[in-house]
Amino acid sequence: MAKWTAFPYDADDYTFDAAALKKHWARLHKGDAEAFPKDEAVQAAWALFHAGQFQKAYDAGLKAGDAGMVVANKAQSIYANYLETSEKTKLAMFMEVAERAEAQAKANPKLANAHYWQAYALGRYSQGISVAKALTQGLGAKVKTALETTIALAPKHADAHIALGAFHAEVIDKVGKLLGKTQGADTATGLKMFKEALALNPDSAIARVEYANGLVMLEGDKRMKEAEKLYAEAAECKPLDAMERLDVEMAKAELEDE
Repeated sequence: MAKWTAFPYDADDYTFDAAALKKHWARLHKGDAEAFPKDEAVQAAWALFHAGQFQKAYDAGLKAGDAGMVVANKAQSIYANYLETSEKTKLAMFMEVAERAEAQAKANPKLANAHYWQAYALGRYSQGISVAKALTQGLGAKVKTALETTIALAPKHADAHIALGAFHAEVIDKVGKLLGKTQGADTATGLKMFKEALALNPDSAIARVEYANGLVMLEGDKRMKEAEKLYAEAAECKPLDAMERLDVEMAKAELEDE
């Protein structure tokens, strides 16, 4: 496999030994509701992920077998989303994650994050090929079902609430409210999901960024002031790991572009 692009920021603050990882676990995983792993190899893979060593985390996760699949999928997804520069490679990575996660969800249907990473990867893949095109391929229904399953299995999964809010917003933004209805998308549900995500994970930069995007997609320019406020709040969030740092930097970049 080609060498992945390195995490571009200083990771000293995001480097956790085993004791620190356990101590900060609840806060680090407030978004994905992942349980602390018993397997030390999987703990080590997560420590690599939090420090921005995404390729090493991916390799270590795969090596750990089924118990490490979630960290491998998260590492590959977050890397592809933020750091992979080739659009072709990015789409291939998302499809790989979606296929692995779908297989894991079939083997272990009660594992919330198997469903979630299938949805996340398919959602990002859909954005890459165009949401309208993805809907004609039936990907929208797959994403929605996987996210609703995630929330049913893990009601406090803030990231699944964010992603489901984004699903409703993206569909309505791209095909309109009337056609959106045929895909099960509606404005009220989208806004509700974003609010719930922020209530579940109040320290989250990405919840604010996606909520801001969703407000404008669902309700237009009249919500622009609120969206700008959410972006400003996101830029001020204090990241606890490499992924959160990438979220915060994205919010800062968005504010600078305005």
